[in-house]
Amino acid sequence: MTEEQVQIRPKSRFYYGWIIVLLTFATLLISAGIRSLPSVLLVPFQNEFGWSRGSISSVISIGIFLYGLVGPFSAALLLKFGFRKVIVASLAVLGLSLAVTPLIRSFWQYELLWGIVSGLATGMMANVLGVTVSNQWFVKRKGLVVGLLTASAATGQLLFLPLFAKLTSELGWRYAVYAAVFSIVVVLAAVAVWMRNHPYEVGAAPYGSTEMAKPVPFKGNIFLAPLQNLRMALGSATFWLLAGTFFFCGLSTNGLIGTHLIAACGDHGILEVAAAGLLAMMGVFDLFGTTISGWLSDRFDSRKLLFVYYGFRGLSLLFLPYALNSASPYMLVAFSVFYGLDWIATVPPTAKLAGEAFGKERSGMIFGWVVVAHQIGASAAAYGAGALRDWLGSYSQAFVVAGFLCFIASVMAMQIRKNQTRSTSLSA
Repeated sequence: MTEEQVQIRPKSRFYYGWIIVLLTFATLLISAGIRSLPSVLLVPFQNEFGWSRGSISSVISIGIFLYGLVGPFSAALLLKFGFRKVIVASLAVLGLSLAVTPLIRSFWQYELLWGIVSGLATGMMANVLGVTVSNQWFVKRKGLVVGLLTASAATGQLLFLPLFAKLTSELGWRYAVYAAVFSIVVVLAAVAVWMRNHPYEVGAAPYGSTEMAKPVPFKGNIFLAPLQNLRMALGSATFWLLAGTFFFCGLSTNGLIGTHLIAACGDHGILEVAAAGLLAMMGVFDLFGTTISGWLSDRFDSRKLLFVYYGFRGLSLLFLPYALNSASPYMLVAFSVFYGLDWIATVPPTAKLAGEAFGKERSGMIFGWVVVAHQIGASAAAYGAGALRDWLGSYSQAFVVAGFLCFIASVMAMQIRKNQTRSTSLSA
């Protein structure tokens, strides 16, 4: 699009950035939903192929780790090539890996498709995408947008589980995979048609700004730039505290509950579809909780928000073994509501603190490294909880340990220096 075409485009009361938010919402929803599929496949794969729960969990662990590791490089690729090209390519690779999954016969094939390919492809559409979109398209309401897009990722992981579980129980796990492939195709087509990379392409300024400027070209090597930003961030105490708290966040959410709750419910005689329904309920409440968290992060001290979120999450995890042993559905519903509101409400305040400390230009890649810590924690929990279950015959110990670790994260969050300036952070 030429500069003349941009200038003569008529103004519209509707801001196109909300279309971008909707497309990003759908992309993150689908991507996270696909990442949730292995938790449904855990028991069916164990029954069909004879693989141990610990072995299957190790592959899930690899996928979760790569999902996080690719984040900083995803931020660089998004800035270099634009949202549309990166998302379309990632969805195409993910769809292809899913399409051949029903043909697997050996464990190494499962490792390749779900440990490596799926982890890398979904990692290109992780939380870093939402943060990068908000930075490009919004000046005002940025916290609300980050909260909404973060909620879509966590909610997708939880809302798709009942569908996948029902298809698996009634038709077999391969039909759940086919349904996932179909959803990818639909979103890929929408992104290819309507996604735009920058407000300048539609003749608009970022939301909350009156200055319409061309996007700043990405400078530097797409592989070296994330590493250079990591090296700079390692000298900042703020980075270590953000990464440390996010490590415990990943350990206590998608690594533990997202991966093992269905199997833990099965240990107590709760049907797979019913257990997936609990996760779906968490997804509904997470949509509200994380979106509200984004709104709150625009108005209140993010450190105090993190203190409250991690504290409540710790209490809910300590309550979970009691709820499972009680055999009362009301106890599990109470856990789902309480925990769901706090599922990943930590992302908006964490992203805001990263932006304040490192600035708009660096925050996407540095937040990507913070997400790496999140996924390392999730990876450790995905494997560790499965190994503990094989060793001790119960998930209770894993839930209790995660609960106490969340209390540590609460204390760490309050150690972040309030209103630390960017220059102080960079020179720390």
